[in-house]
Amino acid sequence: MGLLQKLLGPQSKYDETLPYTYEARVRVFEDSDEFKTYFSDTICGLIAALQKDGIGPEESELFEIYHDNETQLAASLLTNAEGKWLSREELCRAFEQHYPGHIRRDSCSFEDRSRSCAGP
Repeated sequence: MGLLQKLLGPQSKYDETLPYTYEARVRVFEDSDEFKTYFSDTICGLIAALQKDGIGPEESELFEIYHDNETQLAASLLTNAEGKWLSREELCRAFEQHYPGHIRRDSCSFEDRSRSCAGP
């Protein structure tokens, strides 16, 4: 990683057609308005962290965070027919249509981002 990229961050974060980051909100208690929050620059990094912590799709809400708004992601983009998280490869295929032109068989506009996750 060059010095300029270290200072400015991933180039894809400046593309306003892509989310700046992703957020998962996990309720602390079933009927509570309190959440544990996870953040990742990639959807695959976010889901990997949730899986590692044993958090399933039914326990969380995932959002795309853009520079000026946020959008909740549909479960159909994130889960299989059994309601389990999609694998990284399956997520790539599911998001090809969601981000037209940004995810291809051999490359992805998110490649310059870290897959690490912060939270809770």
